[in-house]
Formats: sequence, structure tokens, C-alpha cells
Amino acid sequence: MTETLDIINRDLGQDPEALIRWALGQGSRPICTTNFRPFEAVILHMVSRQRPDIPVVWMDHGYNTEATYSFADALVRRLDLNLISYLPRRTRAHREALDGPFPGIDDPRHDAFTREVKIEPFERALGEMAPDVWFTALRAEDTPQRSRMAPVSRNADGLLKVAPLLHWTAKDLHAYLLRHDLPNEFDYFDPTKVEAKRECGLHLQH
Repeated sequence: MTETLDIINRDLGQDPEALIRWALGQGSRPICTTNFRPFEAVILHMVSRQRPDIPVVWMDHGYNTEATYSFADALVRRLDLNLISYLPRRTRAHREALDGPFPGIDDPRHDAFTREVKIEPFERALGEMAPDVWFTALRAEDTPQRSRMAPVSRNADGLLKVAPLLHWTAKDLHAYLLRHDLPNEFDYFDPTKVEAKRECGLHLQH
């Protein structure tokens, strides 16, 4: 299987749409995760064009900007996405009433915060939806860890993880948005990362 993935990465790793087509044939329960960050319309458009009913899974941590929530709502309508949101067990108001504002990355409570608002909801989504193919918009230039990833990999549970846009640059993504008249939005904030090049942890564990 590893040899097969090596061949797929070599032959299709630079062709996102062909890679998506191949991956959709590898399972019957695909999902595409999103956080509605900048350029997210690209992966959502690419995947939903080939599989219109694919579940689009959003781990909504509750700390998104107003612009991100508006962008998400507009994009769901525009692409007719099958959006499924997973929320933390506690609302933001509940958590902040007891624990205060979200902890900074140097706060020893930050790992627990990340687990509560992002990792636990994602693990719950995996448990309930039992996907066999997972599309993600990871890109190599996002973080040092992601630059070492392959477009297609299989995690310890056998889930096929597919990052069709891994080798695309911001220029590539912008050109795709223009070509398909898709919206974009840059007022985005992730409280589990804070710093642009910091890994949130979800993709280190999965």
C-alpha cells in the first residue's frame, strides 16, 4: 500500500483535480474538512464539483471573526455545500465564564484549550461519521511540519488523508479563485494557532 501511495503522490501530487478523482474512488464515506480560512473556497469548489453531496465538516471553535462567519454562510449557499458543524462541548460563553479569555500560546493551559475547541470535536466527527477518505486544504507553505507531508497518506486508523493543494502557492490559489469567480476573505483568526506559521496540533495527531 505504501508503494501504491508513493506512485500516486509522484503521478498525481501536482494535479489536484485528478488526485481528488482518484481519492473519491478509494472509499465510500469521504469528508472534506474546512475552517473557512483564506482561499478555502478552492478546495471546497474542487471537491464539491466532483462530489456535490460530500459532507463538509467544520470544527467551529466559536472564536471566528464576524467576517469569517459571513463568508462561511455565503460560500455554503453559493456552492450548495452539505455543511456539518461540530462544536466544542462547552459554548464559548460557558468556557469564558469559568476559565476567562482563551489562553495564549505560552500559557500552560493552551494545549487543553486546543484539545477542547478543535481536537475533541474533530475526533468526535471521525467517530460519528467514520470516514474512509479525508480531504483537507493543507499546504506545504503553511507550516514547517506541513512542508514535509505528502499529498496522500494513510493514518494509523487506515483513514486516507488527501491534501490536493499541498504544493499550490497563494498565487495558484488566487488564480483559481479568479478563474471560477469565487469569493475570498482574509479577516481570519485561529485561537489555537495565533501565529501564522504555528501548527494547531490537529494534523500532527491525524
